[in-house]
Amino acid sequence: QVQLVESGGGLVQPGGSLRLACAAPGWIFSISAMGWYRQAPGKQRELVGRIASGGRTNYADSMKGRFTISRDNAKSTVYLQMNNLNSEDTAVYYCHIEDSSFWGQGTQVTVSA
Repeated sequence: QVQLVESGGGLVQPGGSLRLACAAPGWIFSISAMGWYRQAPGKQRELVGRIASGGRTNYADSMKGRFTISRDNAKSTVYLQMNNLNSEDTAVYYCHIEDSSFWGQGTQVTVSA
């Protein structure tokens, strides 16, 4: 089975930063595009951004300029660097192997003073 393990969530003050990580089995990670999604209370899950196997990235408009996705194929890990966080970023964040049914367990990000 394919298991994605997320880490890095927590409580941060407005304007702060967090970096999330998601590790996956190397045999599938190396050939897969990876996505980050988030779901706030009472809202639908939305795309944050994605990174192709070769490193090209795309972001939702609301995340451009503040969030950066990167990947380290040697570690089979994808990262989400989040800067200048605000309360609207409070959500559970999930990583995903694109075009598959494999999701991370989710990690809570709470932005609050």
